[in-house]
Amino acid sequence: MKLLGNICWFILGGLECGLAWLIAGLLWCISIVGIPFGLQCFKFAATACWPFGKKIVYGGRAASVIANIIWVPTFGLVLGLAHAFFGLLWCISIVGIPFGLQFFKLAKLSFLPFGARIEK
Repeated sequence: MKLLGNICWFILGGLECGLAWLIAGLLWCISIVGIPFGLQCFKFAATACWPFGKKIVYGGRAASVIANIIWVPTFGLVLGLAHAFFGLLWCISIVGIPFGLQFFKLAKLSFLPFGARIEK
């Protein structure tokens, strides 16, 4: 079921989500200071393309909190609001609710990417 969900997700919006994370990562990697932010974006780009069957676990230290504070006003707000908007659109229909929930999972990740890790 995960495979079918991921294939449908990729076709119906996952590719765009993954590209958004990749573009954000490339923009962060332009400067040396932004490379850790860019690497975090690259790590989550694959999750944005294939989110079904993956669990995101949050936790972190003070450095993660500081990095998230820097992240949110730059790219976090834009990615988070976009994922939340598409999650609401998908949840309009009963069939789209699983896809909407994945968008909401990515919206939370967009606001708190540092200190988060992916588990299968």
